[in-house]
Amino acid sequence: MLNIVLVLVFSIVMLLFMAYPSMKIADWLEAHHITPPSWHRWLVILLTILLSLMIGLFLKYA
Repeated sequence: MLNIVLVLVFSIVMLLFMAYPSMKIADWLEAHHITPPSWHRWLVILLTILLSLMIGLFLKYA
């Protein structure tokens, strides 16, 4: 249980820093016609959360 809490604490800190890379990834996906433009907002939110969780896991276990 404590491991989950520590990963979430590390991830919350990284939410702000992962917003820019997720916007760039969503722009790239949209430019290459992989996703429609209407998904842009939701894709940025989802990518921000996923990237921050991955960084949180890395910080916890590295």
